[in-house]
Amino acid sequence: MAYGLGVARTDRTARPTTAHRSLPSLRASTRRAMRPSGPPTDEIPIWTAPDGVDSVTAQAVIDLAMRAGVAMIATGAAAADVTATVLTLTKAYGLSGVHVDVTYTSVTVSYHRGPNADPITVMRIVRFRVQDYTRLERLRGLIVELSQEPVPVDEARVRFDSVITAPHPYRRWLVTVAGGALAAGAAGLVGAGPFIILISFLTATVVGRVLTWLTGAGVAAFFAQCVGAAIPTAVATLVVVAQPAGLTYVGDVSPSLVVASGIVLLLSGLSVVGAAEDALEGYYVTAGARAFEVIVLSLGIAVGISVVLSLGKRLDYPIAISSQTLLSDDVVVQVVCALIISVAFAVMSYATGTAVVVAGLAGGAGWVVLALAERTLQLGAVTASATAALVIGFAARLVARRLAISPLAVTTAAIVPLLPGRMAYEGISQLVTNPDGNGFAVGVPTLLQAFGLGLGLAAGVSLGTYFAGLLVAKSQGVRPRPAAGATLPTDPDPAATGSTAPVLSETRDLPVVPDDAVGLRAP
Repeated sequence: MAYGLGVARTDRTARPTTAHRSLPSLRASTRRAMRPSGPPTDEIPIWTAPDGVDSVTAQAVIDLAMRAGVAMIATGAAAADVTATVLTLTKAYGLSGVHVDVTYTSVTVSYHRGPNADPITVMRIVRFRVQDYTRLERLRGLIVELSQEPVPVDEARVRFDSVITAPHPYRRWLVTVAGGALAAGAAGLVGAGPFIILISFLTATVVGRVLTWLTGAGVAAFFAQCVGAAIPTAVATLVVVAQPAGLTYVGDVSPSLVVASGIVLLLSGLSVVGAAEDALEGYYVTAGARAFEVIVLSLGIAVGISVVLSLGKRLDYPIAISSQTLLSDDVVVQVVCALIISVAFAVMSYATGTAVVVAGLAGGAGWVVLALAERTLQLGAVTASATAALVIGFAARLVARRLAISPLAVTTAAIVPLLPGRMAYEGISQLVTNPDGNGFAVGVPTLLQAFGLGLGLAAGVSLGTYFAGLLVAKSQGVRPRPAAGATLPTDPDPAATGSTAPVLSETRDLPVVPDDAVGLRAP
């Protein structure tokens, strides 16, 4: 029989189809297993609806938030804190679609007003940076007040300007004396005698005044570091020169410890902790800029010391390196020196009285942890320092939160006694004065060890702070702080939001304040 196209055949036996009956069930089970059960855990911020804020008020709010952000990063705040501050202010005044971008030298805020309105984008440059933790705490307090009880924007600007232009809590002479006390404590910590401690104190006061004058004269920070490092090295060389001349001293004299204490003074102002904190928070551009600044300024210290050491070697007055790294075996004396160093740096950074006390206690406790790690646990220098820094960061974050003080002020001051000042000087001296010509082979590993110790300190403080933040978030039943981004409106209907954002004065006149009139000045 012939079959045409489209005509079914009836003379074939049907094939069993029982083998395919389980396929639909298997396919359905696979779909149920692979199909997501809910929305993504971290939603991508998107703009949903206008927030009902007029453009004039929005411009004023963004200007206020920008001023606050620039002031905070200029006084030593981390990039994550600056971002959170700007978003907190803008959200308090009803602005929802705000994005913030913070670098080490600028702050950018963009306000997305919707597909049918022009966005508002503003960028401000951070012209200078100075450690001023009292002003930083006052700024944070003002931000908290404005977020809880918003006031008209022009009134908020007046309150902001009053905080920025407020005088420092300490007089200039007290800050200078604190710098000398820091160097004296560092000298005593590494085994200096009474005479060298006195010389270190006097030299550090001179260095502080010279750096202030150079900063006011507009000299670049690199060259200021060179001069600051050359002064204690020159003083140590003069001590060496005076010995053959018959000048006697009280007790043992180690001129190299004058240089080591001066290096600790210069290293204390570098933002090592801030760089590590920004890196852990995901602000890699800002962290890279801070880290590069630390490298450049550290190179300035090396150049200043190298020039003087080379000159001393040519004149046949080399400075001998002391082999003593700790002050005898008296841990109590070491802890007291560490406490003095931390207190002195906190005063130099204009921390509040409570923060100064907490920083001193944290510095002493950190040195106790370091001594236990090195002597009892037999840990290496880098591991022991990182462990001490981790304990400092963890405890400082919890205590500072309870006392409402800046944790950055406490942690930065508390790790200053742990800075590798003598190790850095030893490496530089080996590069310059090694008589056998192998200075590079010997000095570079020493400098790398000092660099690794600094990284260990930064990582330890940052990890301790991070773990403390996780503990606080868990105790409050909230998720840890997410990455910075736009804040989302809570209601897509702008009429239903009932925005109570304060508006400007009836004149609608925005007072213009120039960038260089915010009142921040280097100490």
